[in-house]
Amino acid sequence: MRVRVLGSAAGGGFPQWNCNCPNCDGVRKGTINAKRRTQSSIAVTGDNVNWLLFNASPDILTQFQGFPELQPARSIRDTAVKSVLLMDAQIDHTTGLFMLREGKTPLNIYCTDMVYEDLTTGNPIFNILGHYCGINWKRISMDSLDSFEAEGVPNLKITAVPLSSKAPPYSPHRNNPHIGDNIGIQVEDATSGKKLFYAPGLAEIEDQIKPFMEQADCLMVDGTCWTNDEMAKLGIAQKMSLDMGHLPQSDPGGMIEVLRPLKASKKILIHINNTNPILREDSPERAVLASEKIDVAYDGMDLTI
Repeated sequence: MRVRVLGSAAGGGFPQWNCNCPNCDGVRKGTINAKRRTQSSIAVTGDNVNWLLFNASPDILTQFQGFPELQPARSIRDTAVKSVLLMDAQIDHTTGLFMLREGKTPLNIYCTDMVYEDLTTGNPIFNILGHYCGINWKRISMDSLDSFEAEGVPNLKITAVPLSSKAPPYSPHRNNPHIGDNIGIQVEDATSGKKLFYAPGLAEIEDQIKPFMEQADCLMVDGTCWTNDEMAKLGIAQKMSLDMGHLPQSDPGGMIEVLRPLKASKKILIHINNTNPILREDSPERAVLASEKIDVAYDGMDLTI
């Protein structure tokens, strides 16, 4: 199994267009040691030919252009992306679907009932795509933890697990959370048995996801904020990281403590907010992660598991 990080930042990317926090200002001016990043998305393949896209970032065109393998050019119109899996209905994970509208066949899109509801009501992306390429909705059931194979992407077994989270602000049930608003995904290589657990939005480590994290050979999980009050301290927002559905890294009970005892040989933080000091490669916070053998995802990161 091969995993390509197309985008590694949280919503807004890095630098964020309207932000002048020390990180964003520094990367624009070239005064800090940090890489620019687009909004989070990964692609996974089990045969190095056909790919499953996880989330469709607003930066999807830049991401595809930066990874030529997604355009094999076997015909006048072509793509190596055979299916798309949406982890939630957030704008930074779904807007890129508009950029895929020129397809000759309906997009194979895997998502839960709740995500489908949001994308046909509060933000009717699916309805709009019906006037272009159309979609072929593949329902991800929350009734069991049965695995499935995404259409056109062989050798990968996919298992979805529900996570606690709020629906997007535009959702009709924003203040009434439902199972399926947000999911984590286990991807298992059917040949080797190696497992990836992917969860870019993770507020707490609930009982149902512990076995998936414990079994994983590679963990790619929420790296949004270093501390719960990170944005408040910078005067950017009063919301805490946990309020937004993201477990901070360094606080007691945070992501570092969660990852420390797990067996995975690769532990990677993704969906990194522009305010997070781990974006600076020479920061003390980055040194802490290195000492814990935790990596920070970057655009173009390529893994074989």
